[in-house]
Amino acid sequence: MRADVSLVGGRPAGGQDTVQAGGRTLLIIGAVVAAVAAIVYLVALATHPMNAMLKGFDLQVYLGGAHEALHHSHDLYTWYYDGHRGIQFTYTPFAAMSFAAGRVLPFKALMAVVTVVSLFSLVATIWIAFRQLSWEKTSRLGATLLLSGLLLWTEPVQRALYLGQVELALMALIVWDLCQPDRRRWKGAATGIAAGIKLVPLLFIAYLLLTRRFRQAAVASAAFGVTVIIGFIALPNASVTWWLDGDFWQAGRTGFVGDQPNQSLRGIMTRLIGSVNGAATPWLLVSIVVALVGLAAAVVLDRRGYTFAGLMAAALTALLVSPISWDHHWVWIAPGLALIVDAAVRAGRAGAIGLRSAWYALAAAVLIVFASWPNFWSATAGLLQGGLINNGPSEGFPQGDNPAYREYHWHGLQLIAGNIEVLAGFSLFLVVLAVAFRLFRPTRNTEDFRF
Repeated sequence: MRADVSLVGGRPAGGQDTVQAGGRTLLIIGAVVAAVAAIVYLVALATHPMNAMLKGFDLQVYLGGAHEALHHSHDLYTWYYDGHRGIQFTYTPFAAMSFAAGRVLPFKALMAVVTVVSLFSLVATIWIAFRQLSWEKTSRLGATLLLSGLLLWTEPVQRALYLGQVELALMALIVWDLCQPDRRRWKGAATGIAAGIKLVPLLFIAYLLLTRRFRQAAVASAAFGVTVIIGFIALPNASVTWWLDGDFWQAGRTGFVGDQPNQSLRGIMTRLIGSVNGAATPWLLVSIVVALVGLAAAVVLDRRGYTFAGLMAAALTALLVSPISWDHHWVWIAPGLALIVDAAVRAGRAGAIGLRSAWYALAAAVLIVFASWPNFWSATAGLLQGGLINNGPSEGFPQGDNPAYREYHWHGLQLIAGNIEVLAGFSLFLVVLAVAFRLFRPTRNTEDFRF
């Protein structure tokens, strides 16, 4: 029996069947779930102060960095937000210039625009995911609405909205770009620009190279190079500090790398080892291995025709190996969850009932682990006080290192709760490796495996 495969460049490859999962019934259910989720969100906005739901703290840091870039560019990377030594501008000079455009709007208006764009980006990313997985339009719309409603109430998404982050928009930009047909002339350019704002998307260029999309990798690299050149032209002093003096490599610029919101391998290893410097070398060795294995899995998936799964494997690898992966960076669970749901539906169509149940259980587990919401019983509550899992005590963006930091003294369930997102991400990473290994093995059973 022929293996089901994903779309390559927006066209069916390998004879993948179009998914018709529920059709109108799924559309009705999805519309109801999305509507309820939106109404509840509006109620939360109306019954909580703005600082509890849409504080826009990171957006204020972006704007502060843009102000420094425009008026005191030589101080861009020594400036502290509101005098807090743990909060600095940690993005490229090109990013600082890009954020300057936001200063033309009053902050509340800008926050509203960022929120709407972020919500649209969430829906668009899920829509593209199901399109790449070859879902028929009615089923695609229903599944998109359903997952959008559910994912709205996850911690990464709510955190991104609360902070006024650009993470959802960058994710949508990258997914849209890399899911273009390979024949598209400028495929890769948007990914290069995204990397010019936040460096983590650079790993996607390695993914393009390894999957033999050399022209797309060259376009992405060129676009990234243009952002660097623009930075040097507009902000030469800041660019020298960032690129030539190596500020871009100093993860400690964000504060204490073991801080609880840092849900990366470096974050968890720092917390477990109990020292920033002591964890640096072990983390580097582990991250190199994870990067190599993760990219290898992405290549295997891509070559077997599971193109979108390969892209998600690369994204998951980037989240794990990045020195800093804040909790809001894990918004990538959105397209990842679409992939898991697709696997469940295809397994069911193939008659693999047990495998279908396992995929659905995995999807439910992802939602439960990442679920969070405001406390509706307190008008003064902070963000996400009603989540299923309470994180371990945190220092709250301290600077440097100190043996007394609370993250070093977690115990019992705090170790699980405080590291929950990176633990969940690594568990998904193991699933990806298992699937890639199964596909890589040259056995006749490989063709019967459904992903």
